[in-house]
Amino acid sequence: MLFAILLPLATNYYVMASTENRIITPEEAANLGADAILVLGARVWDNGQPSGILKDRINTGVALYESGASDRLLMSGDHGQEDYDEVNAMKDYAIESGVASEVIFMDHAGFSTYESLYRARDIFQIKTVVIVSQKYHLYRALYIARALGLDAYGVSADRRDYNSYWLFDAREILARCKDFVYSIFQPLPTYLGEVIPITGDGSATNG
Repeated sequence: MLFAILLPLATNYYVMASTENRIITPEEAANLGADAILVLGARVWDNGQPSGILKDRINTGVALYESGASDRLLMSGDHGQEDYDEVNAMKDYAIESGVASEVIFMDHAGFSTYESLYRARDIFQIKTVVIVSQKYHLYRALYIARALGLDAYGVSADRRDYNSYWLFDAREILARCKDFVYSIFQPLPTYLGEVIPITGDGSATNG
């Protein structure tokens, strides 16, 4: 029983401690010149608008783009159903913020953090990436990225106090354990497909 409690805690500590030094400030990320800024998806409301937590991720990604962290944005999220679409909501919001469509790529099959990073590497041919999410999530994303051979940095999108942050933290304990195992065995994502180089035109991912 004690082992069953200690193992997840030890795994979480290891994931967090081994990636803490890859979380950098927006100022440190400026002029980094990474292949892409990867904005990880989150909930979209029924009216098609990004949730507050997702808006903060997009706003952070746009600010990093404007600072020169990269000249490409990759919006990765869940578009597995016709009536639920994170990535177009993300791209539309970024365009409204003044970013050109051709530099914004969408990964419609980023159904999980692991799949988003796997596909960033294999579909979009990314090698160096700045990952944008809330800090609680960055540890796991950076751990996966390193396991997949990506040169990754993370920038926190914490721009406010979130009412359910304690719940995110609690869920993340199990999610880190799951992706710790995924990082060892590296299963294929749900979908792969044709290569879409991040150096091309993001409009190719529209749809």
